[in-house]
Amino acid sequence: MYYGAIKRLDVANGIGVRVSLFVSGCTNHCEHCFQPETWDFCYGQPYTMAVEAQIIEALRPSYVRGLTILGGEPFEPENQRSLLPLLKNVRRTLPNKDIWCYTGFRLEDELLTSGYARCEVTDDMLALIDVLVDGRYVEALKDASLAFRGSSNQRILDVPATLREGRAILWQDPT
Repeated sequence: MYYGAIKRLDVANGIGVRVSLFVSGCTNHCEHCFQPETWDFCYGQPYTMAVEAQIIEALRPSYVRGLTILGGEPFEPENQRSLLPLLKNVRRTLPNKDIWCYTGFRLEDELLTSGYARCEVTDDMLALIDVLVDGRYVEALKDASLAFRGSSNQRILDVPATLREGRAILWQDPT
């Protein structure tokens, strides 16, 4: 897997100060994507264990609330296989940090049912995520007033509650 950027003090992609990993590779190709360069699976730098160690260290300060994974597309199958060890490492070493993930794939239609994006690690990856922002960006539904998403079709889901209830449960801002 490749990644385009790591933001160590991100306040735009989830609650609080976050470390954000922008992975490379996306087959969704949303019209007016804000980062079309990340569609290329080889854009940026190779993701290595040294990069993972840097992410873990950047997450350690108490003022950092958690990790956000976005892209590109984290739920491209090859990206899922590379991200799962990182998410397990965060849960094991920093259990008080939350994990957000952005995907253009819709949870019920493309991640929980058989199809292109679903692979052998999808369920394991979802089980480690606290908040999932799902759905493709749609320019005609753009709404700059929305928190943490660009278009009104995108949802912010509470993943543990969604998996427990078997239906989409919208995330509620705890503040």
